[in-house]
Amino acid sequence: MAWVIRERKIGKAGGLKQRQKRQSEWDRKYGDNWMIGYTVDGTFISQEDALESVYYQSYQQYFDENPEDLNELIHLAKVLKNPHAELTGGVDLQVPAIMDYLKRNHLELQGQEVVDIGTMGNRSHALSVKLSPLTIPCVVHPKWTLEKFWQEKKCLAVWEED
Repeated sequence: MAWVIRERKIGKAGGLKQRQKRQSEWDRKYGDNWMIGYTVDGTFISQEDALESVYYQSYQQYFDENPEDLNELIHLAKVLKNPHAELTGGVDLQVPAIMDYLKRNHLELQGQEVVDIGTMGNRSHALSVKLSPLTIPCVVHPKWTLEKFWQEKKCLAVWEED
């Protein structure tokens, strides 16, 4: 028994209605034996596991290598927002990843500003772009950005009996 990749490059998650429609299609096609995930070193991992081993770790590596940006964020921001997710109803991954990093490292935002994380719309600060997944290097594929990895390596796998 193993996860077998059936669809690659399945695209962005999209808004709630788009996600529900696609999930219904996959349910009809594969039953309840499917999962969204990523290929890392040729191995399929669930999206939940990739959130930790790729998404969170990419931000951790970035902050470890750029402590001045971490310091600026802590002293500038009171709140982090993802305008793209708010506008489109899409899934926000970067703000939770950054907030999780702060929590795990016993750090808190101490500033007074709302800081957007991303490159869409009116960026509130230079940190908006620096901390966007469109610019954060991917920990498992350093020549790619986190966003490129997240979209290019996303796939659908089906659990199959031998």
